[in-house]
Amino acid sequence: MSRKKSSITLGPGASSLILIFVVLSLTALGMLSLMASRNDFRLAERSAQVTEAVYTLQVRAEERRAELDGILASCAKEATSEEDYLAAVEASLPDDVDLDGTLLLFTEEDDARMLDCALALQPLGERQRTAWVRFNLTAETEDDSWNW
Repeated sequence: MSRKKSSITLGPGASSLILIFVVLSLTALGMLSLMASRNDFRLAERSAQVTEAVYTLQVRAEERRAELDGILASCAKEATSEEDYLAAVEASLPDDVDLDGTLLLFTEEDDARMLDCALALQPLGERQRTAWVRFNLTAETEDDSWNW
């Protein structure tokens, strides 16, 4: 008994079909990669904008603290007691800064964010006149779950 060997032969068009499939696959993967990188770039730009806006608010809060420190320094020069000091501070504060006991309360805002700040007044005669107590950032969103 003799066995016949069967072989599969590919015609001349099979290699062209494989080549077309490979080119289409690589083109699809290239397009997906391009779309992903474009989306990553947009996300990075948005992240940079938000970070810049938050740091701008923090700079404004620190500038406000420096302004208040100047007011506190002039009040401390004239005060003879802690009560005199607190009364002079309360009389000298700008309208947008509140004194609640020994806390100075103010906010810094931009279009979509608010930085809620509180500074604790240190006792009269201390080298550092204030200390940060609260420095909370909130953002206006449709879903309030992002705010702490």
